This record gives sequence, C-alpha cells and structure tokens, in this order.
Amino acid sequence: MARADLIIVGAGLAGSAAAWAASARGMDVTVLEAFEPGHHRGSSHGSARIFRRAYHDPLYVTMTGRAGEAWQRLQEAAGEQLLQFTGGLDAGLRRDPVALHAVLASCGVPASLLSPAEAAERWPGCDFKDTGPVMYHAGAGVLDPDRAIAAMLRLAQQRGADIRFGTPAEHISVGSGTATVHTRSGPLAAPVVVAAPGAWIAPLLAGVTGLPPLTVTQEQVFHFGPKSPPATTPPATGATPWPIFISEDERGVFYGLPGGRDGEVPGAVKLGEMGRGTPTTAQARDFTVDPAARQRAIAFTRSSLPGLVPSPVNEATCLFTSTANEDFILDRQGPLVISSACSGHGAKFAPLVGEILADLATGKAAPDPRFTLAAHLLR
Repeated sequence: MARADLIIVGAGLAGSAAAWAASARGMDVTVLEAFEPGHHRGSSHGSARIFRRAYHDPLYVTMTGRAGEAWQRLQEAAGEQLLQFTGGLDAGLRRDPVALHAVLASCGVPASLLSPAEAAERWPGCDFKDTGPVMYHAGAGVLDPDRAIAAMLRLAQQRGADIRFGTPAEHISVGSGTATVHTRSGPLAAPVVVAAPGAWIAPLLAGVTGLPPLTVTQEQVFHFGPKSPPATTPPATGATPWPIFISEDERGVFYGLPGGRDGEVPGAVKLGEMGRGTPTTAQARDFTVDPAARQRAIAFTRSSLPGLVPSPVNEATCLFTSTANEDFILDRQGPLVISSACSGHGAKFAPLVGEILADLATGKAAPDPRFTLAAHLLR
C-alpha cells in the first residue's frame, strides 16, 4: 500500500494551501484531486475573489490581517502578484457601515466613513444613494484563485509533493493511528489525512466522523462591462476605478469586484448575491443560471452602478458550502483533519488556512474553539 506523511483530499484553495504549508515543513505530501487542473465544478475556480478586512466579527478581522501577511509570503515565494489592493466600500443600512467602522477601529484597521455623495464623487461608477454613510478601507482587493492554486501546488511539488489529478477519493477509513484513502487505483495510507474536498465533504466523511449540518447551494455571478473604456492611467484622486464593494439593504446583499480574466471584456465588474443560492449537492447541481438572479443583478446595476452597462457580458455558477453560522470548520479528529473554510467567505483566508491545516496535521489544536467540530455540533 502506498504511504505518505500526509494525504490531502482536494486541491482547491484550502487543499493546495495545506500542501504548500506542509511541504515547507518537510512533510512527504500526496494530494488527491478528483478533477483536472483549473476545473470549474467546485468553489475555488476563477480569476477574482474578494479580499477584505471588513467584518462585524473581530475574530475574522484579526484573521484577515494574518491572511494578508500569508498572501504576501506566498507572492514572494511564487514570484508573481496574486492579490491586488483596490480598496473596499461597504454600504446599506443593513450592512451598518457605522458599526462596521467601529469594529475595524477597535482592531486597529484604518477605515473612514463617507457620505454617499462623497463616495460617488470618488468612485463615479458607483452610486449608493439614500443608503446612509459608506465605509471605505484601503486594505481590500482582489485575489486570483486559479493562479494562487497553481502557484501553491507548483511550490509544493518543487519540495517533493505528489500531486495527483483525476484521482477521486471514493471513501476514507480510519484505523489505529492511521487513515486510508481509497481510490480506483488503490488505497493510500498516512498518519494524517486532510479532508478538504469542498462541497463533497459530507458524502466523503459519511460514516467516518460526525459533521454539523452543511448547506450546499449553487450560486451565480454576472459580469458587466464598463460604459467607458478603462482608463490607461490612474485617476487624479489616486482611487482605483472600481473598488470591491458590499451593499446590503432591503434588496438583499450584493457584492462586486473587478472581474479579471473571467470578465471577458476590459474593465468588467463581477457582481453576485449572498444568501439567494439554490440548495443542491456537488453531484446534483445543474450549472444553470437562475433567470430571477440575473434580473436582480441587472436591476441592481441599473440603480447603483451607473458606470456599467446593465446587460451581462458573462455569467457563471459556483458552489457554496455553508455552516449554520458561517464559521469555518478547522479541526482534527484522530488521524483526520477536517477543513471546511467555507460559507462564501473563505477564499481570502486560503494561505492562512493552509498553515492552520499543517498545524493541525502536526498535532496543534484548532486555532479557535469556534472552529471545532464540538462547537458546531453543540449549536
């Protein structure tokens, strides 16, 4: 039977980050990924995800600081830019920018409150009128999942990691001091197995360990092109043309960010919703965009994003796997490390999560009691 110091199931952001962190500690790592490199069946694909410091929860504000440092270490090791800072806006009465500003201030994160008119003057493509104050913080931007995954796997492979694509884990069995991952090509055993398969985690661990209720939803995002070609030089204000933004009001929660390669046209902005996805499973999802979601995105663009043409140039679906309170699951049970850094906000923490998973694999405790299985199961 093939053996390694550590087997990682799943090569999305969390699994790839774990491979990078564990291989840096001299561990013999094997990564099993069910699909081909860069596939679009899960949650980690694409060219653009939000990085932000803005959370109402001080725990996550603190973690974003550590994550930002981890992203910098990754960029230096990879020799390429994976995170671009654009600044970030938070708007809408239900978002409560004033309370959000107070939390960031208590954590030492620079931020400011602007009127909607001031925000619209600085970022004319956005118009959060009649929403109350708008919070701005500079420590927000866009990260590139596809390139980050490729970089982390490349760095791990340079240290000897065995990366196996097209190798789905069929099930995991746990013995005394060891865990075995069963695949079509045979079993692989290790003292520790990290389970980081995203939306596939519940069926993979069925009968192996108890998990809290997890909801898998199919979400959709839309890219809208700019009305004017992107400027070739920065504006006089020094602001980026398009910051990342989150708006929460009676219409729901919308988020947006520069779309990168996925936008298909220069300057396209990626727009999505939170909390409106369709329940599904990793196996049953249909990849079909919800027409009602498209119409909501168009309506939001017309009313709040005057710098964009209110007709999508591109659209796509992806999977969110969420816990009931949106806290992560990062814990160890015997030889099994469980990773569900999920709920639609985990991407920004990827290199930090990798370090946490490597810590768990080497015997350290969960980084916070809230992330343990026990805490989730008691809720």
